[in-house]
Amino acid sequence: MTAETPAPQGGTGQGPSEHDFIYDIHDRPAAAAWLPLSAQHLFAMFGATILVPFLTGLHPSVALVSSGIGTLLYIVLTKAQIPAYLGSSFAFITPIIVATQLAGVSGAMVGAMTAGLVFVVVAFFIRTSGIDWLMRLLPPIVIGPVIMCIGLSLAPVAVKMAMNDPATGAYSLVHLGVALFTLVITIACNMYFKGVLALVPVLFGIVSGYVAALVLGLVNFGTVLAAPLFAMPDFVLPGINQPFTVSLSAILIIAPVALVTITEHLGHQMVLSKVTGRDFLRKPGLHRSLLGDGLGTMLGAFLGGPPLTTYGENIGVIAITRVLSVWVVGGAAVLAVLFGFLGSVSALIQTIPTAVMGGVSMLLFGVIASSGLRMMVDRHLDFGRKRNLIIASVILVIGIGGVELTVGESFKISNIALATLVGLLLNLLLPGRDAAEKGGSLFQKTEA
Repeated sequence: MTAETPAPQGGTGQGPSEHDFIYDIHDRPAAAAWLPLSAQHLFAMFGATILVPFLTGLHPSVALVSSGIGTLLYIVLTKAQIPAYLGSSFAFITPIIVATQLAGVSGAMVGAMTAGLVFVVVAFFIRTSGIDWLMRLLPPIVIGPVIMCIGLSLAPVAVKMAMNDPATGAYSLVHLGVALFTLVITIACNMYFKGVLALVPVLFGIVSGYVAALVLGLVNFGTVLAAPLFAMPDFVLPGINQPFTVSLSAILIIAPVALVTITEHLGHQMVLSKVTGRDFLRKPGLHRSLLGDGLGTMLGAFLGGPPLTTYGENIGVIAITRVLSVWVVGGAAVLAVLFGFLGSVSALIQTIPTAVMGGVSMLLFGVIASSGLRMMVDRHLDFGRKRNLIIASVILVIGIGGVELTVGESFKISNIALATLVGLLLNLLLPGRDAAEKGGSLFQKTEA
């Protein structure tokens, strides 16, 4: 989800001083503390990271490996100066599903690589031209409704998973009961847990729903008992063990969504800068963090994992624990890679009933949509202005209604990508743009 907090204006005065931290960015914890500190980050990202491949038909074990390797690459490319974790991005769920139907898994992964390439290209332009042009390209009146579309267009997926028996496709009161129980537990954990535990409501919800499904006989442990302790994940590897399928439709469906996750990336960099008292947009620079995110996504997609994004959950762990160490974040990445090679863990993840994931998704997808609404509210966008009303209205109808642009059998742009592109064009072409931007810049400071 997109964060809204403004970047600090310098290394001091806007965030905690380095003396407030238990471990600073380059501090290496003792071995006894290192493992539990890294495990906290692993738990914070685990539920969401495995949910994306679960929904898109990719392999959870590959997603864990790709997120871990992508995070390690990110740390290297940012000169080990930004303690951020990269996990599976929710923004690409629908595009990957549609692209896989059109071009197969290999074609979808090549399309995901192009999304990472968009990050790399934007990083290059920021390196040479600064950030002002990006601010004008991604105003809240475009990105806010697009984020709402991402969440709301996924609502039918969550509902079907929650109330249908996957074996028959028919309505099941038992499955719906498990989904609602999972939803209630997730909400309760989110509302009433304190400290670090407040950052893992998704994981608690999944575990609780899994136990309920186990009691009701919806879980089959046969594959877990038969699984080897160590197993090679089912890597896709386009051009090696899969054909390197270049599908224009898959690229046009997936690549434009990178503009949304670039906005998410910016928001997270601002929040993390405020939490740590640094200005990561200047040092090591936004171009380096975007490059790390983009190349991490490209490498992850080559392995067969979903596109990656910086995780707000892990930023929350840093804020609560006051542990900034990139060694800790890197340790979590190594643990994720190790988990991906544990065959029993992979088999266990795949026994999670769809009803459990449906229950969690009912909250998560709604939160995504609400975060887009929050962006527009926080920026005080005036919908009495015809310009704002028109842009938001068209984006919402195209995105939620499922409008697709199809030409022949090999050219297709999905609803989310089309809504993003139409929104950008309307923002550029409709009059009153300068006046609108003065009152609603994506990066202006929000009043507390």
